[in-house]
Order: sequence, then C-alpha cells, then structure tokens
Amino acid sequence: MITLRKSSERGHQDHGWLNSFHTFSFADYYDPKHMNFRALRVINEDYVAAGEGFPTHPHRDMEIITYVLSGELAHKDSMGTGSVILPGDVQKMSAGSGIKHSEFNHSKTTPVHLLQIWIMPDRESIKPSYEQKNFSRAEKLNRLRIVASSDSRDGSVSIQQDADLYVSILEKGKSVTHELDPSRFAWIQVASGSIEISGKTLSQGDAAAISEESKITISSQNEAEFLLFDLG
Repeated sequence: MITLRKSSERGHQDHGWLNSFHTFSFADYYDPKHMNFRALRVINEDYVAAGEGFPTHPHRDMEIITYVLSGELAHKDSMGTGSVILPGDVQKMSAGSGIKHSEFNHSKTTPVHLLQIWIMPDRESIKPSYEQKNFSRAEKLNRLRIVASSDSRDGSVSIQQDADLYVSILEKGKSVTHELDPSRFAWIQVASGSIEISGKTLSQGDAAAISEESKITISSQNEAEFLLFDLG
C-alpha cells in the first residue's frame, strides 16, 4: 500500500528568516492525522536566511539527523562540538539525557536549504553523542546508499532505533529497487526533482508512506534526489 503525502499539504511557517515546511505536526502546526510515521517523528524542510539561525536550545530523547541540500550550516553544542555541515554531510545528534545546541547559516550572503529529521529512540536517557560524515555524490548515484542505521553498517552514522536511512540520486531514466520485509514500513521523501513509484509521481517535497510491500522500485525521468527510511 502506498499513501502519498503531497508537499502542498504540509504545514508551513514563514518567519522571514526561516521558511519551514512540516511533514508532521511541529511547533504551531498540529494535525492529529500526521503526528508521525512509525518512529519517524519530524521531517522539516527549512530555508534559513543568510546569517540567521536557531539560538541555543535544548533537546532530549530524540535522534536528530540534519541533511543539508545547499549552503552551509554551522553547529555548536553543549558537548563541545563545533562544525559546519555541508551538502552531502549527514549529521546525527543523539540528544539522550539532554543536550543544548545552536544552528546558524554559516554564510552571510547565501541561504541554506536543509532537511531536519527527528527519529524517536528505542531507549531513553542514553549518553548524548554526535557524528558527522560525508557521503559523496558518486556513492549515492543510481544506487541506495545507507547513511544512518542502528548498527553503523557500511560506514553509516549510528542511531538508537531500528531504522535505516538511505539516500539516492537518480539520473534521468535510471531506477533503484529496495527489498522491504513485509512486516516493515518505508517512507520516501523527495529532496529534489521528481520520481515515480508504482505509477505514482512524486515531486520535490512530496512523500510516500509504504506498507505491506515486499519490493519498491523508484525511477526518475529527470535527475532527482530522495531519502528512503526503512522502519520497524
């Protein structure tokens, strides 16, 4: 079963410095029909103006993944971590027992476009941790590259949940197939371009919730980038 979540149906908040689209209920956007999908709690598509950002604020008991699509995002946290997140980087922060951090556009002239993802952990009050790894275009081109998992396999960042996150960049006319255990679920989020799944077209910002399927084939008639979550 494939259920579409169209970009135009998402929550939207424009704060001037921040233009944000919410796939699931977040902040002032509340929709009881779209609270989460399995352990996937938040997918925010954010556009942050040059030199602006999120001042220091707390989190706990959440696996937070940041995926920058364009621009540069500066990160600082209470663990002493300081970094700049670039396109192709996957940053994971396990908030665990509690952490504070800030995120600012590293550029004074160019906006930053990113996806912020929250996954509910399978254990609470763990020791906070941070990881950041880059996955090149070549690694993701016309294939599904695992970038986050519970067991850090194939060089992916580690998350505290039975969930795998893959990223793919499809060239025009190419396709990839993901084998899905029928007892598991998948969520596909289109980052750019458009893709097709079982005759359904998804464009930038669109998503699909998938269940009771054993195989998912994703194709593209133009270059596209998407994220695929395999969830317990």
